[in-house]
Amino acid sequence: MTLLLAMFSFSLVMSITPGPVNMIILSSGISYGVKKTIPYVSGATVGFILLLLFIGFGFSQFIKAYPFFLTYLAIAGSLYIIYMGYKIASSKPELEISKKDAPKFYEGFLLQWINPKAWIACVSGAAIFSSAESYTTFVTFTIIYFIVCYISLGLWAVLGDKVSHLLKDHFRLRLFNFAMGLLLMITAGYLCYGQFGR
Repeated sequence: MTLLLAMFSFSLVMSITPGPVNMIILSSGISYGVKKTIPYVSGATVGFILLLLFIGFGFSQFIKAYPFFLTYLAIAGSLYIIYMGYKIASSKPELEISKKDAPKFYEGFLLQWINPKAWIACVSGAAIFSSAESYTTFVTFTIIYFIVCYISLGLWAVLGDKVSHLLKDHFRLRLFNFAMGLLLMITAGYLCYGQFGR
């Protein structure tokens, strides 16, 4: 029971705390609503879980042998996240739902694979909840993480949808987009700096 609680706590903290994916989901929830954001939430969840399985079932050995890989990934991922932040910060102050602009499943999926926070969470989780004798513990952890991650990311979309009425004003929405984009760029810079600061 204690182990299951530890798995749940780890998953919740890593999933619900602000990060690049959460901020994009929040912005999307505000601009497009929950329904239009669910594909992105689904993509981000599936992408993360597949990354976790990939690392848990062997890639962690490669990371131990070549630790600089995470540094290169952090640089590439951070640059992409900064680009996403720029797009949000400079986006038009409109709350109109546009089919072509709504975030896609594959975008959420791919972002997790270049998101330094996701890699750190996967490497840490795989290291903590893996056993040399059996994969049972790790598989249990993966199932719990999938459920917790999906719900946590979904809550960010709901939060965005609920506060959208506060941002009907063009100036407030432009200010919000700028702040979210800037926060995303700062987060990316911090994650990248964290790799060099080790």
